Amino acid sequence: MTTENPNKLSDTKAVIAFLCEKFPNCFSLEGDAKPLKIGLFQDVAEALADDDSVSKTQLRQAMRRYTNSWRYLRSIKEGAQRVDLQGEACGEIDAQHVEHAQLTLKESQEQAKARKQEHAKKNKENSAAKKRSKLKGRPDQAGRAKPKQDAKRNEKPRPELKTVAVDAMKVDMPVMVQLGRAPAKGTIVDINKDDVQVRLDSGMTIKVKAEHIRV
Repeated sequence: MTTENPNKLSDTKAVIAFLCEKFPNCFSLEGDAKPLKIGLFQDVAEALADDDSVSKTQLRQAMRRYTNSWRYLRSIKEGAQRVDLQGEACGEIDAQHVEHAQLTLKESQEQAKARKQEHAKKNKENSAAKKRSKLKGRPDQAGRAKPKQDAKRNEKPRPELKTVAVDAMKVDMPVMVQLGRAPAKGTIVDINKDDVQVRLDSGMTIKVKAEHIRV
């Protein structure tokens, strides 16, 4: 009976990180990637033949993912040098490989864009469906809104308030004080030139300019 190695790497990302750690002059996780030597897989497999934490299948999958990444494909440029496991230059990239890398990169980016648009479209459709579902769950919403509109139409128009000249004001005179949108009821308790002191119905006494007094 064979037991599974507890140190065996579990996924492709972990294998790539392992390769970067083992061969830092060849593989990398960040920055500009280095074009790899053609046939490098065999060198990697031989170098790790005695390492039971990773299988050949995992190595092949990891290297395929690494070389298909946008970061790596951008490194395939005409005139650039490929490197071996030690990071030593071992051959210049030819034009055919550059063209293939550029085509692969373009197709991959277009596919990613299409997936993103499809995902956004589904999210939009799901959002619209949720809104419709909520509206269906409240069929009487429109019926409740109408009486409010009718009530507004039945409201009597409020009398228009007018400003008062200072010389027409007097103590104990009931007035309205324009505070923001809604005027507040109150009574004049003192007049000092253009300053008027008013005791509001709420019990609070305030001082305002005469221009804010209405009747």
